[in-house]
Amino acid sequence: MSNSRGIVVSQPSQTPIEETESQIGTFSIIQWIHTLLHRSNPSPPSFTPLSTTTPDRLSHSQAEQPIDLDSYDPSAQKDTVLYLAYGSNLCDAKFQGDRAIRPLSAVNVHVPSLKLAFDLPGLPYMEPCFANSNLRDPESDEKHPSEDKTDSDNSDENDGAGSALLPKDPPPNHRNTPWTKGLVGVVYEVTPSDYAHIIATEGGGGSYHDIVVPCFPIDANLPSLPTPTAPSFNAHTLYSPPLDPGAVGIPRPDPGYAQASARYLKMLADGGRERGLPGDYRRWLEGLEAYTVTTRRQRVGSVVVGVVWLPMIVLLFVLTRVCQGADGRSPGWLVGAQKAVFQAVWVSYDTIFKSVFGDGERTVHDGEKDW
Repeated sequence: MSNSRGIVVSQPSQTPIEETESQIGTFSIIQWIHTLLHRSNPSPPSFTPLSTTTPDRLSHSQAEQPIDLDSYDPSAQKDTVLYLAYGSNLCDAKFQGDRAIRPLSAVNVHVPSLKLAFDLPGLPYMEPCFANSNLRDPESDEKHPSEDKTDSDNSDENDGAGSALLPKDPPPNHRNTPWTKGLVGVVYEVTPSDYAHIIATEGGGGSYHDIVVPCFPIDANLPSLPTPTAPSFNAHTLYSPPLDPGAVGIPRPDPGYAQASARYLKMLADGGRERGLPGDYRRWLEGLEAYTVTTRRQRVGSVVVGVVWLPMIVLLFVLTRVCQGADGRSPGWLVGAQKAVFQAVWVSYDTIFKSVFGDGERTVHDGEKDW
């Protein structure tokens, strides 16, 4: 099914669309636990620079159709997969390191039909939310343009690596300035088996939906995001629709309220630099305010949440590693257990922890502090 934005959507055959957000949050937390348990190597690994995806491969993408993630069989697919990444998978340490994906090539892209959102719930007081993509309304964005005055001023200072595009002083606080120019990311060319591994590490077939979106290639290390001129090509990405009120799962009262952790935002900023994304977009990423514990109540809350819920989450992580099938998917009973735990985390936060320990989703500033 294709909509007016050129996005082709296919829903999984078994998992209702309303269940996805809660499952994604659980898998994102499990990935966070995986990162914490693999911090023993103090020296970051080096990664081989990626070649640019060939125009011939991009032109062959026009016939791409969404993949049914519940029945995806990588052995039956002969061609490579063009996969759009926009969150932590921009970062080499996450994508090629933690997830052990070996992309064959890559190209930076602008996706006007989508926008970046931080609306996937994580773990309050620790990892409040994770990145997602949402459908974009260009007419609405035109009424609220992104505030970046330095694009043309810095265009002559580009040294080829993009470092001169970034401000020398601490970046401005953009917590109230949304990016309104559409999604910016990278399309990796990966093998079918690596795409199956991406699906597994992002929550398996029951979490996201595979959609096909039109992408416009852009050069690396540009001072600002250009107007699309090159022909578009199609790429796959994993998309989590927002939950409707009353749907299965725990929809947050305000999906755009939570702030991501400094750890998570650093991966996006590092990935933007490593991939050479446009300078104005990198400045915006680096200016995003991270969730910070600023009160004694929140510190106590983070300890309590950790004591109450982290043992269960670590157990889920271990079970996920042990019980994964050959295709990387978890059995249905384990997916159900993850969903139940995740729902319980946010029910406990909304009904108890928030009133006792304060805000676990957004930074409390000086004028708002109590103790």
